[in-house]
Amino acid sequence: MSIENVDRILLLLLFGLSHSIAGQLPKRGANPKKELRMTQAQKARDTAILGAGCFWCTQAIFESLKGVERVTSGFSGGWIKNPGYQEVVSGKTGHVEVAHITYDPNVISFTELLDIFWQLHDPTTLNRQGADVGTQYRSAIFYRNATQKSQAEESLHEAQKHFDKPIVTEIVPFKAFYPAKAEHQAYYRQHNQAPYCQLVIRPKLEKIAKRYKAYVKDQ
Repeated sequence: MSIENVDRILLLLLFGLSHSIAGQLPKRGANPKKELRMTQAQKARDTAILGAGCFWCTQAIFESLKGVERVTSGFSGGWIKNPGYQEVVSGKTGHVEVAHITYDPNVISFTELLDIFWQLHDPTTLNRQGADVGTQYRSAIFYRNATQKSQAEESLHEAQKHFDKPIVTEIVPFKAFYPAKAEHQAYYRQHNQAPYCQLVIRPKLEKIAKRYKAYVKDQ
């Protein structure tokens, strides 16, 4: 092999090596610490799944809280996969209307969410919230891990001190969540002049805003 060919091969190898190293280096202007903080912040999200009667109301209440980033209305606790709304309200699927809540625990904790949960509905009425009657409206906390379970049990114990009747809220393991269709999402925001919104949801929002002013987002 000629010296010229050897030199050419060495140049190609050095060129490839330099590109490989450059690909592993941080991009110019990138801030590794900032990127790390963003990754940690993304990981700091948690989820709560709570049933407190009609999910139109439950969703509206939790959407109003600081630290809550997304609330989806849907169903949990039954034995039918991907149930439809009419199937659930028939009471034959075992599902509960729930709010699937994504929140930042650095802003609001699971226990604080539960404090508000006890106030937004009557946890002493079995399979009923006001005029909404059926197993799909039962009070329920679906815990995702041992920590949530213990916190839910302790929260229930504390809440019982403020109710004359026994709390009947279920504390059960989370298994699956099925989102409701689009017409059931953000119902209050889309139909706030509807009778149900004015007569049922709005008074509860006002109650929570008054009692938990520090927790409510600025309007």
